[in-house]
Amino acid sequence: MNAFTIKDLENLSGIKAHTIRIWEQRYSFLTPCRTDTNIRYYSNDELKTVLNIALLNKYGYKISHIDQMTEEDLKGKILSLSHLQAQQERIVNDMITCMIDLDFDEFESILDENIFKKGIEKTITQIIFPFLERVGVLWVTNHINPAQEHLVTNIIRQKLILGIETATCIFSSKKQCILFLPEGEHHELGLLYLHYLLKTKGVKVIYLGANVPIKDIEYVSKLKSPDFIYTHLTSVANNFNFEKFLNHISTKIPNQRVYVSGQLTSGYKKRIPENVQFKTSLAQVSEFVGSLND
Repeated sequence: MNAFTIKDLENLSGIKAHTIRIWEQRYSFLTPCRTDTNIRYYSNDELKTVLNIALLNKYGYKISHIDQMTEEDLKGKILSLSHLQAQQERIVNDMITCMIDLDFDEFESILDENIFKKGIEKTITQIIFPFLERVGVLWVTNHINPAQEHLVTNIIRQKLILGIETATCIFSSKKQCILFLPEGEHHELGLLYLHYLLKTKGVKVIYLGANVPIKDIEYVSKLKSPDFIYTHLTSVANNFNFEKFLNHISTKIPNQRVYVSGQLTSGYKKRIPENVQFKTSLAQVSEFVGSLND
């Protein structure tokens, strides 16, 4: 069993910790345990409960009404939500539940069903990336078992690679790029998704993968002269110095345009080297890729 903090519940459900505490006081659906130092912690089942209640509350159900529902009623109401965004959020909640319960057959089945219905690109943007954004905080803070993370990411990785292999483009692009993750970064999913998007635009990708020293990027860049270099940072090592990385790659490859996206870009306040540009959201990444054929 995992032990979740109230901050974990806030990050995963979108409900503020203050509101969760009020729910505990007024209603019966949450009964957290406490550590010897009186800090709340929550079980797997309580996390699932908060996810379900937060979803129904967001789409019009009052908490006092939800509190009177049986578990069967709760599930029925969730399945009856017709709003497209609500359905997508329900699927993400189901994936979180599967991860927590180590039900990876069902996790993969959810992905396969959505890929069949929506295609790989919509499944990634509507389901996989929202899922990764919500659980990524747990991975960084080690609040889930590493086995859960590895199994989930490997399943998603397989789907992304399949999407890359089967992607086609009716246009031919002369552009070429290098994709890589710097030393200390091993989370490839964002970079693989970018590979998929670029392939659908006919861009030739030199995929170097994870944990690549800058000297190797410099070497390949000199040989291949790509149109741009791109990296996506998800959860780097604790000793990773983002400012040092930006200055180092800018110095070593001064004449090359370098694009960086991922969590670290949104809160960065220091000077960005002239040949480096940030893409701080999935929308900006998609817009950038879409502009490559212009």
